Formats: sequence, C-alpha cells, structure tokens
Amino acid sequence: MIPIAKPYLTKKEAKAAYDTILTGWITQGPRVAEFEQKFAEYTGAKYAVAVSNCTTALHLSMIVAGVGQGDEVICPSMSYIATANSIKYVGAIPVFAEIDPANYNLDVHDVAKKITPRTRAILLVHQIGMPADIDAFRTLADKHGLQLIEDAACAVGSSYKGKKIGSHSSLVCFSFHPRKVISTGDGGMITTDNEEYYNRLRLLRQHGMSVNDRVRHESAKVIFEDHLEVGYNYRLTDIQAAVGIRQLEKLDQIITKRRRIAQRYHKAFKSIACLQLPLEKRGYFSNYQSYSVYLRDDCPINRNELMQKMLDAGISTRRGIMTSHRETAYKKEYSGLSLPVSEKSCDRSIILPLYIPMREEDIQKVIETFSSFFK
Repeated sequence: MIPIAKPYLTKKEAKAAYDTILTGWITQGPRVAEFEQKFAEYTGAKYAVAVSNCTTALHLSMIVAGVGQGDEVICPSMSYIATANSIKYVGAIPVFAEIDPANYNLDVHDVAKKITPRTRAILLVHQIGMPADIDAFRTLADKHGLQLIEDAACAVGSSYKGKKIGSHSSLVCFSFHPRKVISTGDGGMITTDNEEYYNRLRLLRQHGMSVNDRVRHESAKVIFEDHLEVGYNYRLTDIQAAVGIRQLEKLDQIITKRRRIAQRYHKAFKSIACLQLPLEKRGYFSNYQSYSVYLRDDCPINRNELMQKMLDAGISTRRGIMTSHRETAYKKEYSGLSLPVSEKSCDRSIILPLYIPMREEDIQKVIETFSSFFK
C-alpha cells in the first residue's frame, strides 16, 4: 500500500532523542530553547515559542490577541476542525467565510462582507502549504482594527513574496504533526515580533509560572516561583525539540524534493482537461505539504468512486479538505449556513500521496493509476 504521507525521520533524529533522554532533562528545557531560537532564525521572526501542538498554539494566540467571550473571528470552514475549535476555546464565535477555489484559501472579498462590530480577528489559513494573500488580509484587518492571526499548520518552509511564512504577522502558528513537512511526533510553534505577546505566550504555556524550571535549575540561589495567572500545560518536551532541531536542518532539502514530486504530478496531469491542478502564483512558494486535485463537473468519474478505485489498486488517498460547518460538532449550530464554493471544493477534490522519501516506482504507479481513470 502506498501511504498518503509518512514522516521523514532517520537515525539522526533517533540519536538526538536518545542523547536527550540520557541527559535527564526530559520536559521543556535547553533543547526547546535551542529549537525556538533556530526556528525563529529560519523563519525570520523575532521570537518563537514552542508548544505541544498547533491547536494549543492557536488557542494561546487567541488569548494574547484579546479574543474572548462573544467576539467573532472570521475563518474558513474549509480547514481542519482545529481552526474553528481554537476560536470556541475562548468563548468566541467562528464566522465561516468562503474560499478561493483556485487555492482553497480564504476569499478576501467574502471575508470583508462578514465583518461586523463584533468581529475581533481574522484567522487566515495557509491551506495545504499554499500561502494566502497576507498583504490583502493585512490591509483589510488594519482598515477595521482587527487582529490577523495566521494558521500556518501546513506551511512551514513556504514563502510569500520572498519572505518565509512566520515573519509577516504578530501571531503565526505551526504544526509538527506526522503529516506535516517536518515532525516532532506532535508539537507546535508560535512566531511573533511582539515582545509582549512573546512573554505572555511563554507564561501561559507553563501554568502561568513566573520562573520556569530551567531557570530555577540553573540558578545558584534558591528561587520560588509564583503563578501569575491561570495558564495551561502546553509545553513541548526536550525529546521532541531535539528531533525538531534535526528536522529543521534538512527542511529546505525536504521541500526541494517535495516540489520535484509535485512537478512530476503537474506534468503528468496537465493534459487531463477535467482536472484543476494546484495553482502557485508569482510570489507564492508552496512546500507542497499536500497535493490536491479538483475534479471538474465534466470528469468521467466522481471523486468517491475514484478514491475507492485508487485504494483497490493499493494507493491511499484522502478527501479534499473538510468543511467544519458540516461536521457533527458544528452542523446544528450552522444548519442554515450555505458555503457552496467551499462545499464543492471539499466534495470534488482528492489528495494524492506525497512524502519523502517516495520511491520512483511509487510515484510512477500513482501517476499511471490515477491517469488511467480519465482515459
């Protein structure tokens, strides 16, 4: 079976984890601090804060951005459900807007229509690694006095107008889940250029503790900590951070190889007229965290049938990005909401296998098998 994705972890990551375990420092410590510094340098951000996963990164970002009970946050429904959930965690209301079918990212014009006096923030998702138009949303947010938070769960290593994702906004959240381009098993990171946000994020991720464990451990004097506010246990372990450091070292190499596979797919499928392939506009650089193909109305096979035939041939696929408002957790609350572009994009798109290292024979099998159903 050819999987949809797999993490690219080697003996170097295993040794880094092993060596860290032997130090006796397991939870948030020196390796986490090193990972944060190197991640900030890589993205061009001033600060980086490591957390347990991207969902907790989004939750903390909502808090420090001042989003609270009864506020509205505009976001796509066509995104993993964690996007909307993070808004719910602070008592705010997700307001779902349409996407641009060319890249599955938020439609800035529809977002503008959804702004009300209760709107507090825009949660901008860089879907499956393809950057959204940050400048357009920054202009809109500034015009209405709104916070702009980036959900870059899939976008580590992607770039927008020559700058890495993570350096454009004051709150950008990343994921290191196994399906992402680099992985720490699970984990997350928040980048920011705001020192006040940075300090509070570090406080909140560790129970609101005034002095963290590493500082107390390294101190030559007895230090007693205080808990300054109700915080959370959202720490990343040093074991995960050690793996993340090794992953970060080869991130650009991984992206280069992923893009080569994506180009193979582009070349193989461009002659199939009923398919819409990923669109990477000038100034946009995708890490191709996933490769999603949209089936137009005139395709000779429907998406679900195609997925089953691919599975029968030994190739895993996934449906297009979910629409949160149609999931059971949100369906009743949003029963009257219609998002035809998002819904059609979800129902007619299919994600194909793409990972490193992917064997040549597996790439060729995906291409030949997928193409055969359109002849």
